[in-house]
Parts: sequence; structure tokens; C-alpha cells
Amino acid sequence: MALRKPDNGPDLLDSASLGLAEEYVYLADAPRTAREDALIAGTATLSNGVAATLAFFAKLVDANAVVEVGAANAVTALALFSGMNPKGVLTTIDTETSDQLEAKDAVAAAGVSSRQFRPIAGVALDVLPKLTDAAYDLVFINGDKLEYVEYIAQAIRLLRSGGIVIVNDALWHNFVADLRNDDDETVIAREALQAVLDAEELTPLLIPLGQGVLVALRA
Repeated sequence: MALRKPDNGPDLLDSASLGLAEEYVYLADAPRTAREDALIAGTATLSNGVAATLAFFAKLVDANAVVEVGAANAVTALALFSGMNPKGVLTTIDTETSDQLEAKDAVAAAGVSSRQFRPIAGVALDVLPKLTDAAYDLVFINGDKLEYVEYIAQAIRLLRSGGIVIVNDALWHNFVADLRNDDDETVIAREALQAVLDAEELTPLLIPLGQGVLVALRA
């Protein structure tokens, strides 16, 4: 039997439904607590839904080797570790060593071995080319918005077949969909979306959580 739309039902989800989707998954203790602490401190952090997305896809691919571009704060690392293989290694690249130290302390407090957390202080586009081809299960892009297209190109090289790239802030504060907005970050976000669509190696999905999450599977 064919499904039928309810009479007068909207074609798209409203803000209440999107809000429910954001809070639907109850995060593991460590990333949830870190996120709550960040919110109390007024620090920018992942939305609940985006953190849950990281954990989900890390678990889906049983991630043993993950690259994170942009440490941001401890929430991203803890969300990834909550889904990764228990012996998995996270390589995180950021120019801000303070963010990496915060994440390192939080990861240690969560019981993750220091051998599994590999912080590299530096510019991502200097570091990424030095990492091994086809050696990673997941790449999370959350760094300099103006370099997103280059990060995606590096992610394609780094990922194994069946690996996943996740791009945070893909809809960038609703600016990407507003074609009147031509700010630099917005234009690059659009170019990044197009680059993923154009990459024959990638099968993409755009998820309306947080500021937009672009997920793509590598062939």
C-alpha cells in the first residue's frame, strides 16, 4: 500500500521536528559532559546531533584510524572515541596547542590510552600531505573554512575504500542556502559541497543537524 501524506501536512520538517532530531540521541557520558561544560563556559562546540553523528559513523566503520582537522575542543575527540574501535588511534591536527591539550586531558580522564591520541600542532595543509595514503577509516573536517576544498581533496587520498569523510558546518549558519550571501566562508562552503558532488570516489549525504553535516562514503 502506498504511503499518503496527511491532509495539510507540510512537505518539510519544521523547527520542532529538527529540534527533536538534534536531541534524539543521548550521548555517552564523556562527550555529553564535555559538551555541557563547553556550553556553560560559552565556548563554541558541536551540537548534540553532530556529536552523535560522529559517534555513529565511527562505530559504523569500526574506526581504527581517524584524522581530525581542527581540534576545536574535547567534545569532538570524545565523541569520536565513543564510537571508535577500543584500540583505535585518533590523529588530531590544529594550530592551537591549548585546544589539543584540553582534548588530551579529557581523553585521558575518559580512560583512553595516551598512545591512542596523537595530537599534531601545525597547519593542516602542511601536515595532511605527510600522512599515509588509504590508511584511514574516517576523516573529520572542522578546521579553517577557507581551506575546506583542499581538506576534502586530502581526505579522498587518505581514506581507505569504504572510509568516510565528515564535514562540519556544511550549511554555515544558513548562509550557504542564501544565494545572496557571498562571504568568503560561504562561497568556499558551497565550493566544498560541489567538490564532494563532483568527486567520482565519493557518495555524499547532507544531514541537517547542527550547522549542517556533509558525510561521504569513499568507493
